[in-house]
Amino acid sequence: MYLHDATLGLINLDQNRIIKVFSIAAVLFLPPTLVGTIYGMNFEFMPELDWAYGYAVALVLMVISAVLPYHWFKWRGWL
Repeated sequence: MYLHDATLGLINLDQNRIIKVFSIAAVLFLPPTLVGTIYGMNFEFMPELDWAYGYAVALVLMVISAVLPYHWFKWRGWL
């Protein structure tokens, strides 16, 4: 009986680690995906599309929106 409980406990810990990784990955990739989909909607009036560096600003915004949560998780000790 004790061996069975110990095995189930270890499996539960492994599953928790896996779900934690998937949750963090979802949080890291959600903001860049949101920014990319907004710019991919082909609106008629988006003034930043006419800017000389509009595309680069959108890419930098996507990178920043992924890097900030990553550093937040590192700082909180969740990674």
